[in-house]
Amino acid sequence: MKRRAVQTLIALALTAVWGAALGYGHWRADMGFLDRAEGAFTDLRMQARGERAAPDLVTIIAIDDEVARREGSYPLARGDLARVVDAISQFEPKVIAIDLLLVDHGQGAGDASLARAFDKRPIALAAAAIFASAKQSVASTDDDPLARLPRADGLLLPHKLFADHATIGIANVTTDQSGTPRAVPMLFRSSDRVEMSLPLRVAALATGSDPVIEANRLLLGGRAIPTDIDHVLPLAFYGRRGTIRTISAASALDGGLSRDAIQGRIVVIGATVTGGGDVFATPFEPVMPGVEIISTAITHLMTGDGLLRNGSVRLADAVISTLLALALVALLAWRHGSIALVTITGLLLVWVAANFAAFRHGIWLSAALPLAAAAPPAILFGAVQLWQNRRRAQYFARKSDVLQQFQAPALRRWLTRNPDFLIAPVHQNAAVVFIDLSGFTSLSETYGPDTMREMLKDFHALVDTAVIAHGGVVTSFLGDGAMILFGLPEPGPDDAANAIKCCVELCNRSEQWLAAQPPAIASRTGFKIGAHFGEIVASRLGGESYQHITATGDTVNVASRLMEVAAHYGAAFALSDELLREAGPDNAALGQGLLAGPQDTQIRGRSHTLSVWLWRNDSVGAETEVSPG
Repeated sequence: MKRRAVQTLIALALTAVWGAALGYGHWRADMGFLDRAEGAFTDLRMQARGERAAPDLVTIIAIDDEVARREGSYPLARGDLARVVDAISQFEPKVIAIDLLLVDHGQGAGDASLARAFDKRPIALAAAAIFASAKQSVASTDDDPLARLPRADGLLLPHKLFADHATIGIANVTTDQSGTPRAVPMLFRSSDRVEMSLPLRVAALATGSDPVIEANRLLLGGRAIPTDIDHVLPLAFYGRRGTIRTISAASALDGGLSRDAIQGRIVVIGATVTGGGDVFATPFEPVMPGVEIISTAITHLMTGDGLLRNGSVRLADAVISTLLALALVALLAWRHGSIALVTITGLLLVWVAANFAAFRHGIWLSAALPLAAAAPPAILFGAVQLWQNRRRAQYFARKSDVLQQFQAPALRRWLTRNPDFLIAPVHQNAAVVFIDLSGFTSLSETYGPDTMREMLKDFHALVDTAVIAHGGVVTSFLGDGAMILFGLPEPGPDDAANAIKCCVELCNRSEQWLAAQPPAIASRTGFKIGAHFGEIVASRLGGESYQHITATGDTVNVASRLMEVAAHYGAAFALSDELLREAGPDNAALGQGLLAGPQDTQIRGRSHTLSVWLWRNDSVGAETEVSPG
């Protein structure tokens, strides 16, 4: 028990260290190897939550396949784009965001027309950050809280002609290893500046206020918007493409725009033409236009309906992961295996339900981190426990095999089913048989212990075989003899008859066994058997560390003394009249042997005589032949 407790404490300590280390890395957003798993779990939770209606704040004007077919080319000519902007501006949107890279000159007078169109309404233009290396940020420090911002090697900015008439925002999004956008950075860092993202720039124009950047949030238009580590905004997709109101730019070119779709709203112009724009896979749509990703981020900033994942949530992830891992290991260490497994299953189901419920309410608790924190320690500890339990089972099996050799087969089976057998003494009738070798002590003085041991081993095996064959129990081997009971573990109607049959077989087998010994040993060795029937007290005797099953009482003493009677009269065995009468009138078990008696015999240690019968093999002869009556 102490060793097991120490092993459990060590396992719990190592589990706590493992969980804390993973939790700290997650809190620092340094667990990139879990991104793919977390992305898959996030997609499952988002799909289970289902699609939802997007707030009616943003309208997408799509440069789609219809526009490209009508105009005959893509990208759209600057003059045509100017016409689209003019058509939108006349319905007084809050902001127009252009999710197109206008980094070079167009053809003809289109650029000038587009620049003039930008003066009619607040305009935000998209720029792009260029990352030449895989590592986009460096570790943050207390002196520079913005050091972990995505660090761009360069920026693709709009042409100065357009930039002078609009504000600029970076349109990059953050994707996981599967290519699904999970967040939009709010700030980007280059060698000489920090730039806002396009969604943040648009939201700032729409609210008419400059954003205030804090550690785990940003303040915008009097509203606090929680952000994740590195000032990124987690994305919660509304549904398939088109969930955010999308109108073809052809309607703007044809003058078919509806005032209700534009006035007072944020309008985002972007490309959805096949093969002409950036697309991403989302849980609801394998090909989602980038303009709808940007529009989703803008909506989150305006309404605050995105996913909550910040330093506090990450800290909760770390605590939950460590506690879950500790709970699983502790339950695996619990001795009640079946109850522990049910409890583990229930605990995991509760965790899954709580995690999903939190996600439905907009709290992005990690699903991959708890599994990464709990699974390895639980699997390793469970494997060690299984290995130890298997070794322990093998040990107890070997121990049981060894111990079973010290108990009669019938008693072994009975004790397995009834472990409390004979804790309280039981009074019952039974047949008691004693057998003993004659002359063994003198032989021991002549022959060495190895010879005597082999001789006893053969003799005991002979006795054991005969007793088991007739349903008896050897309660003990007493040196060169044995005590045998018929009536344990339960008394039966044939106990006396079986005892007589066993005694006759013991006589025959012993005669044959002695005849096979060397003449010097056979001539000096004999055997004697005493058998009696009556009441015994069956019980367990011994101390707390060791107990054995035996019988006591006058019946046992008489059976032992009858061996002396058999030896005195030169008989193979002496049996009491009570045993013979209990066995019944059919004494065929006595075979061809000769039965003499009954005769009243004085038993040593008893005040009254006992009617005794003597049996000897017919090859020996008998003084008196009397039929048993």
